[in-house]
Amino acid sequence: MLKFMLLTGCVGLMAMTMACTKDTSVADTQTIKDKEVAWSKDAGAKDMAKFASYYADDATLMLPNEPILHGASNIKAAMSAIMQDKNFALSWESQKIEVSGDLGYSQGTYSMTMSDPKTGAPATDKGKYLTVFKRQADATWKAIEDIINSDLPAGGN
Repeated sequence: MLKFMLLTGCVGLMAMTMACTKDTSVADTQTIKDKEVAWSKDAGAKDMAKFASYYADDATLMLPNEPILHGASNIKAAMSAIMQDKNFALSWESQKIEVSGDLGYSQGTYSMTMSDPKTGAPATDKGKYLTVFKRQADATWKAIEDIINSDLPAGGN
């Protein structure tokens, strides 16, 4: 009888714990979607301070044909140089966002225009990206891993 009462009590506690656990994945997915829209607009406006603020301090950015950039300060330095290009334009749109607990990711397509190094004329690259977000201690979501991959054949435009 004692075993039955203990088992019943444990099952009851588990049921209450599960009932009290709130699934926030829908709200978190929307938060990341909204963040991506704002981030893309800030990139298009060449607002480096806002652009860099979406990365966690220990984030990683992987750009095509470049070494991995570790840390928000290195990402900011590299992107500052890129954004100074007179032909620079960048935009992206997520097509899939998934969240589980304190991690989420977005996947989508991007378009980036920069000056061709040989001619100086605008050259547009289109491709896909994957960004991993992590909920921070202050409950905000920041990018911790970010990679873009061109759809253009090797060798460029």
